[in-house]
Amino acid sequence: MITASKGFRFRRAAGVAVTTAAVLAGGVLTAAPAQAVTTPTITSKGAYLMNSVTGKDLYKKSADVPRLTASTTKIMTAKVVLSQTNLNLDTKVTIKQAVSDYMVRQGYPSSAKLIVGDKVTVRQLLYGMMLPSGCDAAMALADKFGTGTTVAARTKNFIGKMNTMAKTLGMNNTKFDSFDGLSNGANASTPRDLTLLARSVMKNSTFKAVVKTKSYTAKTITKTGATRTMGAWTNTNTLLGWNGTLGVKTGSGTQAKYCLVFAATLNGESVMGTVLTAPDATNRTADVKKLINFGYAKIS
Repeated sequence: MITASKGFRFRRAAGVAVTTAAVLAGGVLTAAPAQAVTTPTITSKGAYLMNSVTGKDLYKKSADVPRLTASTTKIMTAKVVLSQTNLNLDTKVTIKQAVSDYMVRQGYPSSAKLIVGDKVTVRQLLYGMMLPSGCDAAMALADKFGTGTTVAARTKNFIGKMNTMAKTLGMNNTKFDSFDGLSNGANASTPRDLTLLARSVMKNSTFKAVVKTKSYTAKTITKTGATRTMGAWTNTNTLLGWNGTLGVKTGSGTQAKYCLVFAATLNGESVMGTVLTAPDATNRTADVKKLINFGYAKIS
């Protein structure tokens, strides 16, 4: 039995050698095909995933259908701010009564709990907008960087800049009507468009540093010139740090349901994508985890 087994091994090895030699001679030796990666099933109504290095599509589900974007809108607000000429992130912005009035009118949406009269830097406002998803911080930025003689005119002008930027980035199925995602009925984008936006703004080192931060404590200046230590702003993106996740922004609303624009890099493989209209936060997280793992597997 032992001798027969050895003989079998020898003949099999010889056969392999001959076959290999013949293939080499013919010049058609190729690697074995990679094992197919199973495409995930997700609950979000719309999704898109790309290789963020090459821009290649990795996954699509109603990727070009416009949907409500909720607070993922604030990514564009940050993009417009960070695109300003000669931007000084340490410029101080005084929080106006109009910001507080807006928050009251909107029924106290997500907030950075900014205090009227405090002086807050542009950098701090970016943290306040992107981590706890502060609509007050978003309005303060829109008022600061919009053009006009009134708060209403400046914020309207800023929203115009958001739409101009969307066209510049090739976001062809996107329309913004707010600076914070509290839609007036015409604030919509697609998974593909939001991913294009994320790919663009994640090239900005300030933005990238902000969105990967889990917690941030701002020190503002009060009306009297004293230093106020704000309560810590905690990032609403609970996926940060999981499997290389670097950001980008959550969103949620009664009609928009649950959304997330995400980016992740692991072992040199980078993916970026968006899920819109997930039924709840748990399913949103599960969907994104599936897509990130799928993306890594597709790239490797």
